[in-house]
Amino acid sequence: MRKSRPRPISASRRDGLPPLREVAAAHGLLAKKSLGQNFLFDLNLTGRIARAAAPLTNATIVEIGPGPGGLTRALLAEGARKVVAVERDGRCLTALAEIANHYPGRLDVIEGDALETDFAGLIGSESPTRVCANLPYHIATPLLVRWLQTEPWPPWFDRLVLMFQREVAERIVAGPAERAAYGRLAVLSNWRCETRILFDIPAAAFTPPPKVRSSLVELVPRPAPLACDTQLLSEVTQAAFGQRRKMLRQSLKSLAGSDAVGLLARADIDPTLRAEEIGIERFVALARALNEERADHLGRKPNLMPNDRRRKLIRLR
Repeated sequence: MRKSRPRPISASRRDGLPPLREVAAAHGLLAKKSLGQNFLFDLNLTGRIARAAAPLTNATIVEIGPGPGGLTRALLAEGARKVVAVERDGRCLTALAEIANHYPGRLDVIEGDALETDFAGLIGSESPTRVCANLPYHIATPLLVRWLQTEPWPPWFDRLVLMFQREVAERIVAGPAERAAYGRLAVLSNWRCETRILFDIPAAAFTPPPKVRSSLVELVPRPAPLACDTQLLSEVTQAAFGQRRKMLRQSLKSLAGSDAVGLLARADIDPTLRAEEIGIERFVALARALNEERADHLGRKPNLMPNDRRRKLIRLR
């Protein structure tokens, strides 16, 4: 009995590489739920995402979780000088190597966990550098918070263009007027960045389709955000929004050793307000007041600058 020959993979008109679905099939790449994977196979859509990160010609682009390489290919086809792709799933490396061979010297693939990657050290002095990624959903928020807590600031990236679930995207760009969405993530994001939702992507565009639609979000670092200690801002927002329905005079009692009413008076904030009713400037004032209070207690000068040695990633509620 004659063995059937393997079906040849046709080439994509966009970049001369095979269609993504055929690449995934050839390498046996099925999205893993445990890795938060949802693949984008439509090169027209990945091209639109890549163009949202333009201009690309002189830029180094960091991509997280490239999978079979749909967005990677679009970034390179749209003219990115270099793409540095961090991929945890070893199954995808062969497919990514094929893209690297097609674009010699323009794609570096790093096998590893993005949450443990030293991006500043990885990128070095290359500039401009920005991040464009269809983030695995289960690491999207902690990874964003880590980047927002980068020291020194301005950071190693000039822009973040990231895919999130629509609900998370709304939480990133929210202000006090959007009370249901406004929280710690909004304060931390908009304290240091200008944020906006660029466009939505329907669930049907992904394989497998998630249960919700997604949104592409742009975050542009502010060159000189209001000065305060990053860790203390994280502490006060965690306390305030951890009990968001309570007045601040009650919710801030959870801050270790602090006098909530005195702290609010120091920051010139009405103690009967709730967390969702005050803006970023008032949260910065709270962080400064907490810094001063602790400095008074210890008999030292307050420190308004972040301290790398005691920074930690705090999981958002």
